[in-house]
Amino acid sequence: MDDNSNNKSTEYKIVDFSENENKKKKGNFARSILLPFCSGILGTTLVIGTCFGVPEIKDKIIGINNSSVTASSSSTEKSNTTSGTLTQVSLSNYNETAINVADKVRPSIVGIQVEYSINSVFSKGGTSTAEGSGIIISEDGYILTNNHIVNSTSNNSFYEVAEASKVIVYLYEDETPYEAKIVGTDEQTDLAVIKIEKTGLTAAELGDSDSVKVGEFSMAIGNPLGMQSSVTCGVISAVNREVTDSDGKSYTLIQTDAAINAGNSGGALVNAEGKVIGINTLKLSGTGVEGMGFAIPINSTIDIYEQLIQYNKVKRPYIGITGLELDEKTAEFNNLVVGVYVKEIEDFSSAERAGLKVGDVIIKADGTKITTMDELNKIKNSHKIGDEMKLKVNRNGQEIEITITLAEQP
Repeated sequence: MDDNSNNKSTEYKIVDFSENENKKKKGNFARSILLPFCSGILGTTLVIGTCFGVPEIKDKIIGINNSSVTASSSSTEKSNTTSGTLTQVSLSNYNETAINVADKVRPSIVGIQVEYSINSVFSKGGTSTAEGSGIIISEDGYILTNNHIVNSTSNNSFYEVAEASKVIVYLYEDETPYEAKIVGTDEQTDLAVIKIEKTGLTAAELGDSDSVKVGEFSMAIGNPLGMQSSVTCGVISAVNREVTDSDGKSYTLIQTDAAINAGNSGGALVNAEGKVIGINTLKLSGTGVEGMGFAIPINSTIDIYEQLIQYNKVKRPYIGITGLELDEKTAEFNNLVVGVYVKEIEDFSSAERAGLKVGDVIIKADGTKITTMDELNKIKNSHKIGDEMKLKVNRNGQEIEITITLAEQP
């Protein structure tokens, strides 16, 4: 038996386990690290690409990086303490509002130049000029302005200023001088109406001054220092502000920080809709005083200018007395009570017919306590001619009721 036939040749193959281990490590690295990393990059690319394809998302992503720049130059920042986010408020609407309002209102504002005759101790027949503004209230030429612009009569020891001898009106973007006539003036409210012979004018749109709120947009339009159609912007600083002028007259006005200068008087104070809410009338000036201008509320002017157009004057009820105001000190010194002391009574007046007497002290009007003539006149002016007004007076220490039928002021 051949021994070689039973023996099979055996071959040995040496396996390098270190090589297999390296292959396993490489496979594990690809599966556990490289593949997720590549997938993440691919996913991120797809998401960003999708986001930039959607305008709203794109704007928000880009806007975050630009917020620190745009917020300081063209927006107002609001900090949200709970979320830590910033909200941007664009100022573009403010610019558009101011432009639109100016474009709408300027054609309704006119420049007024007034010529006065002056006689002084040094010369006779001299003239002087003044400038102001006005608001077109009808397309056929009626213009509302301030009384002190067209009716500045005054006199003292050195000079006398007569009534305006000539009133010239300049329309928006029109260099033609139009001579105006004075329709009517009212010193009590500082309002006047003048008229030019021209039609097709742009009448201003009137707003509601009773609805004006502190902080809302305001624009003053007029001719400060003769610079026609100038606009200044600000906000409403206060409403129903009691102001006393240099002559001692008291007014209830709208206060604004929109610049009002000489020549702005008679111009318009308008809101964000381009509606007139007030007639510019005066400003406070002096060292340390800035941004304090005042306007007559438009609602209070409507009845006045309608009467000026219809009657050339304002018809008001009147009592017919001259009164003195008694404060506590004066009243105590004269053994009287606080109120309005009746110093004089006009002949044939409402007061005389009702039985009011010199020496009476008016302490109430229509049930409201009064201490000044302004308070008494305010209640009186809330009535119409022919209305009854109830007064409570103190006469010789006794209180009595007197009913007055208000007549027309002569």
